[in-house]
Amino acid sequence: MKKKIVIIGAAILDVLVQGADKEVFENGSWPAEDIRMSVGGDGINEATILRKLGLPVRLQTIIGDDIPGKIVREHCRKYGIDLNEGNSDGIPTGLNVVLVQKNGERNFLTNPQSTLRKLTKEHIRLPFPKETKIVSFASIFVFPDWKDEQLSWLFRQAKEQGAIVCADMTKCKNQETVEDLQKTLPYVDYLLPNYEEASMLTGETDIDRIAGVLLEAGVKNVVIKWGSRGCYIKNKEVKLTIPAVFGVNCVDTTGAGDSFVAGFLYGLYQGYTLEECAKIANACGALTVQKLGAAEGIDNFAQVEQVLRSMEHR
Repeated sequence: MKKKIVIIGAAILDVLVQGADKEVFENGSWPAEDIRMSVGGDGINEATILRKLGLPVRLQTIIGDDIPGKIVREHCRKYGIDLNEGNSDGIPTGLNVVLVQKNGERNFLTNPQSTLRKLTKEHIRLPFPKETKIVSFASIFVFPDWKDEQLSWLFRQAKEQGAIVCADMTKCKNQETVEDLQKTLPYVDYLLPNYEEASMLTGETDIDRIAGVLLEAGVKNVVIKWGSRGCYIKNKEVKLTIPAVFGVNCVDTTGAGDSFVAGFLYGLYQGYTLEECAKIANACGALTVQKLGAAEGIDNFAQVEQVLRSMEHR
């Protein structure tokens, strides 16, 4: 039986507004360049990119019984994402309004009472499938109920089944520190925050020191997304800086971090080296920011290979 990647995270709907400007609050209306709907949320973003790259994926999440939920479920059917839903108990599906500025940076309007924030331990069905190779928790700190006890419990279940444990992060919401994840981090094989998230968690600003603090806390491999500088990787044996893809026309940064993680997971699944995983991750992130929407910039692995070849000739 073919091995599978299990993604745990949010699956919502994004309303993307391209060309958003603060003047809308002064004028009452604003002629946006584009407005469209797309699936979003860390979990479904990772799952969608991995399916487009050709890997088998199970998504564990909660989705409401409403119109946005129907759109999300149809998306999963279209792309062949094995959807494993917990009972949403009447919670509405998350619906984000994403205001994309002209430089591609974005701001979010979110509903914290929606499924975006409501996934709990009780929604997770265990054991994981026997064929599970990787378990990815799409974002630590997205779900308020997931504290150190719950995360360490979940990651321990994955490790006991022989899975590789990966986790992305978002910004800590309550000034959490590494000490607040002291039971969780030793179970994490690959932690993939961006620089700002990792700096907030560790209280450090030097990227090597940031990675060092996380390694000291028990993480096996630290992979830090570093924006235009690419990414930084550190474990007990190696330190690597992998340059970003050059000459990218940034339209929308929504989902770039999730695409990076998906690319890295693809490399891990295929048994590639850390450097190869990081190059694929950088390529996936670069492709994503060139189109509006969290997972619209990638259609297949051939696109990723083309980016990798272009980097080799620089």
